[in-house]
Amino acid sequence: MSPAGSGAPAAAGAPGGAPRGLRILLGVCGGVAAYKAADLVRRLRERGHEVRCAVTPSAARFVSPLTLEVLSGNPVHGEEYLEPGRQGQEEHITAAAWAEVLCIAPATANMLSTLALGLAPNFLSTVALAFRGPLVLAPAMHSAMWEKPALAENVERLRRAGAHFVGPDSGALASGEIGIGRLAETLAIVAACEATRVPQTLAGRTVLITAGPTQEPIDPVRYLGNRSSGRMGFALAAEAVRRGARTILVAGPVALATPAGVERHDVRTALEMESAVGLHAGAADLIVMAAAVADFRPALYENEKIKRHQGTPEIVLVENPDILASLPRLAPQSLRVGFAAESTLAPAEAMRKLAAKGVHFLIANDISRADIGFGAEHNEVTIHRRDAPPEVLARRPKAAIASALFDRFEAALAEVPVLPEAKREAGSGRS
Repeated sequence: MSPAGSGAPAAAGAPGGAPRGLRILLGVCGGVAAYKAADLVRRLRERGHEVRCAVTPSAARFVSPLTLEVLSGNPVHGEEYLEPGRQGQEEHITAAAWAEVLCIAPATANMLSTLALGLAPNFLSTVALAFRGPLVLAPAMHSAMWEKPALAENVERLRRAGAHFVGPDSGALASGEIGIGRLAETLAIVAACEATRVPQTLAGRTVLITAGPTQEPIDPVRYLGNRSSGRMGFALAAEAVRRGARTILVAGPVALATPAGVERHDVRTALEMESAVGLHAGAADLIVMAAAVADFRPALYENEKIKRHQGTPEIVLVENPDILASLPRLAPQSLRVGFAAESTLAPAEAMRKLAAKGVHFLIANDISRADIGFGAEHNEVTIHRRDAPPEVLARRPKAAIASALFDRFEAALAEVPVLPEAKREAGSGRS
């Protein structure tokens, strides 16, 4: 397994200038989610990719290799290379050399631990051991298994080795329970495979991003909040992982799917966001605070719902911590970016904020317009920094804004040394 992107093919031209399809070896492990591999093969081929499949012995009990053969148009690899009468070809080496991307979906707990330890008990794991390109892993299992510390250590080992993770998602599990462990959506897995062909210009870097609103509870049913949808922060996270960064997303309460390959941590309040940022900031090369954090919270939380007949309540507010201003202390070596949701922001005020918050970039959102900003699909921002005049990125989709911003962040990161591994471990929140 090579670092992220090291085995990604160049986007060779195809007729009409479109990039050619990838050669994707799809590994399927045994689990209920294995049936979704058939749809994944179909979607990959619709996108112009050539697909071959390799199934573990247990996967063949959940999904027919013949089904995958028909859908992919290629014979399916299994344990047949061990059968008597074979010509002795090193089929695992041939399969590994053919593939440009190895995607394992679903990836079981057993397979993840097998890969992390460098073991090779079956054909698929043997191919993975011989494969030198980008590895995309889509875990699927019960939440109790995914959250087991031993598995978490193996997952982290694979991340450090450059594996791209997509999911698992939260939702209804095969057991009928609700929790994390669902196989990621098919199109998210497709996107993760395709993202491996993007130049991994941020490989080896860690990016921490906050997104969405915070909610400050008043009683069990009411809270103080704002209209932030989180779309800008999620677009930034998708762009960071697209460029090869280990991307940690701290998200307030939003109804958005996790971008493929992003490590997501959900929070609700400003205090919870402060704690999550503090846990991960020391490991980050770049911190982008795109969340709309509440400035104040109720001083008193009512355990029971406030009744109308009790009269109009008097809600006393107290100040929330200024997470952005704490970053110079938490992450003095990181490149720090703040977002400011403002109706107007004069250049002089922007420079004051830059200095007061100790950030390198201040990205101003204009919240006075209905066609950009909170809840909108598009945005328009003004980039403020200490050593350059303000720069306006005119209205465009938030994904395009994210790409343009990361062009600027990357240029600035070129002046920031990559954090040593010991520093990352100390500030990553991992024990």
